[in-house]
Amino acid sequence: MSRHICTRWAFDLSSWSPTLPQLSQAVALVQPEERVRLMKFHFIDDFLSSLIGRLLMRKYVSSCTGLAQHQVQFARDVRGKPYWVKKEDCEAPPLSFNVSHQGNMVLLAGITGESQDPDFGIGTDVMKIEYGGGKSLSEFFRLMRNKFSEHEWSYIGRPQHNERAQLKAFMRHWCLKEAYVKELGVGITVDLQKISFSVDTTHNLGEEVSPLIGTTLRCHDKPMDNWHFEEHLLQEEYCAAIAFRNCQPQEHGRFKILGIEELLVKSQESELQEVVAYCQKALVKPHKRS
Repeated sequence: MSRHICTRWAFDLSSWSPTLPQLSQAVALVQPEERVRLMKFHFIDDFLSSLIGRLLMRKYVSSCTGLAQHQVQFARDVRGKPYWVKKEDCEAPPLSFNVSHQGNMVLLAGITGESQDPDFGIGTDVMKIEYGGGKSLSEFFRLMRNKFSEHEWSYIGRPQHNERAQLKAFMRHWCLKEAYVKELGVGITVDLQKISFSVDTTHNLGEEVSPLIGTTLRCHDKPMDNWHFEEHLLQEEYCAAIAFRNCQPQEHGRFKILGIEELLVKSQESELQEVVAYCQKALVKPHKRS
């Protein structure tokens, strides 16, 4: 199995309070049909999370191909998953990417290969390690029983795990399952109990040992040797997973936190009256926790 170049980027939304000029610059980079999708979000938090995800994708494809960001075009497949529209005369390497966001964290994981590479792909997911449900954690786990294998529950509910450790173990497994099915493009419609992970237990997952790379997968009790996984911890509050199908990264690196200035590109269109008016409308959207 050949080695591939992997990119891992993260953006912390709490680091950005967008000004109207900044937001106009960002929105000007996004395709008109995506602007329509973005405006449907009720909360500014979701609007900005999704916008940053689109900017990360655009920056990633631009950095892999040498194309200017305004030349990069995306479409969506039948499942709604974004993909880069590669023109026939483009000699860029094959690539796969995926974005995920929760809370203040927005992630992109991308991977490039050689032109002769077989089919390969990547999926990623991020979860905040918190539980805000009204029920007790044990009751929540009981309701989620059929989403995990007995092997997975035996790790999540280990006697030496306090509630925080159980929740972290739960979120680690959920991240892995999400990353796996996101790469497959099927959503959470498969029997998750038949997707059983054995997480890397060489260390406790912490920022100082992130990523862990020893996780393995069995589907319907069959080893899935063509899949590889990374588990990450970001800022102690977020766990993340990357699923690699038919590929392995050359290096197991950490996520690089990007600032807004690294995502913006000056565009004449950001001065257009309709873009500014669009952004003014977005900026009055309510916050989730106002």
